[in-house]
Amino acid sequence: MLAGLWMPVTPSLAGEGPPPLMLANVYRAGLPVGDYWVSEKYDGVRGYWDGSRLLTRGGERIAAPEWFTAGWPKTPMDGELWAGRGQFSKAVSIVRQQRPDDAAWRAMRFMVFDLPSHPGTFNERIPAVNGVVTQIDQPWVQAVVQSRVGNAQALQTQLTAIVRQGGEGLMLHRGTSLYQGLRSDDLIKMKLHEDAEARVVGHVPGAGKYAGQVGALLVEIPGVDGKPAQRFRLGSGLSDALRRKPPPVGSVVTYRFRGTTDNGIPRFATFMRQREDGSL
Repeated sequence: MLAGLWMPVTPSLAGEGPPPLMLANVYRAGLPVGDYWVSEKYDGVRGYWDGSRLLTRGGERIAAPEWFTAGWPKTPMDGELWAGRGQFSKAVSIVRQQRPDDAAWRAMRFMVFDLPSHPGTFNERIPAVNGVVTQIDQPWVQAVVQSRVGNAQALQTQLTAIVRQGGEGLMLHRGTSLYQGLRSDDLIKMKLHEDAEARVVGHVPGAGKYAGQVGALLVEIPGVDGKPAQRFRLGSGLSDALRRKPPPVGSVVTYRFRGTTDNGIPRFATFMRQREDGSL
């Protein structure tokens, strides 16, 4: 099904909450790899084009220059605002600006990986994405390249190669899946290290050399499979600047970890960064 062969339906998003985005689960052994398309995971800011506005994952409007979105179609597009490998902080800084810096936005790309209003499966949406991007015909708007792998070993080899080149990881998208605004195994993220998000619910005072500063963040992760929410201290990885001015209560942070305890608490958790969209 090619672009132009369906009627794009623009969701009603009058600033009322986040857009209904497809969200990823974490890769685990035993997934039927042959059912999925594989692409690079771009480490940028999730961008949602609703047909007239560019929004963050949390639903905030992005102040992109007019030329950046000029000529974009009414068709909703899901993608990543990306400044290049290893340039996450740069991408966040550019996207957060209330008054867009033209020169900075010249370094940005909108990597389109899906069409939320398209009624077909992902197998059918891939050529539709390519068609829409071709029609836009702007060098800063690119379709994410999708490919197949034969087995888990080939997938791991591809992951290792991407990471060695400075990439963040891989995304796996089930070929037969429809676009649904929920978290499921239809979309999978795969990295060399596990990471997740937690909400800051308090600040633990520091001691010793951190006296008068924050010693750790008290964070909470939502309960899953009927289990209650869990709280734990997250201090490793905090810079001196963050200890003086930590992420505020209510904000969402990303942390890296290695497995969990029997109670579901992340082991060896290390702070990575604050999420700008405030969503888990």
